[in-house]
Amino acid sequence: MTAIISTSANVEVSNRQQSATWEDYLFHVENPHSQPERVFFHQGVIWIEDMGNEGINHARFNKLLTMLLYSWFAKQGDVKFDLLGGCVLEKPQTQGAAPDEVVYIGENSPQYQGGSRRVDLSQWRVPDLIVEISDTTLATDLDRKKQLYLSLEIPEYWVVDVRGKQVFAFRLVDGKYHECTESTALTGLPIQLLEETLMQMDNVNGNAALWFAAQLENLEVFVGSIE
Repeated sequence: MTAIISTSANVEVSNRQQSATWEDYLFHVENPHSQPERVFFHQGVIWIEDMGNEGINHARFNKLLTMLLYSWFAKQGDVKFDLLGGCVLEKPQTQGAAPDEVVYIGENSPQYQGGSRRVDLSQWRVPDLIVEISDTTLATDLDRKKQLYLSLEIPEYWVVDVRGKQVFAFRLVDGKYHECTESTALTGLPIQLLEETLMQMDNVNGNAALWFAAQLENLEVFVGSIE
């Protein structure tokens, strides 16, 4: 669903790009009545995804992703990881985003210290991986959001295409995103295995997650390679 909403500066915002200020962005992201809208801001442009309550497909694939990440890290021994799905990321005055999944690997993931509950990327390091679950937003996820996450220098970005059961994975190399066939954040994980797991989905996600966990036994050569 596309939202057409007036900002504090009387700017109309929609799922199409509209010029706005950082103050306009804050007006929406801090508006207690804006939920469950997802607000994004990049290069003086704001767009709002009026998602409504999470749909069945989006919820099912979103939870599948969480289970897959857990299965992967369960094989990694004592590697620390922190999943902050749904948390807003901001680089004040320039970028704001509300990804589906935010993955921190290792030390120094963001901690709440009072004040804003959003992640200020001028104070905390960027996540190692961001994932968007695309049910009705595939074009935006592969265009505007890709450019937004590139500008934030997110090392790895995945787009999970719910309808096509595909995973588009991008790795940051020399200031540009390049499509990759193997994850760097999840060292040695073939993107093809993620897609094969999506193909296991038959109206339930638990069995697909169990299938993925079983396939990891064939990837022992990679397990434990994260330092």
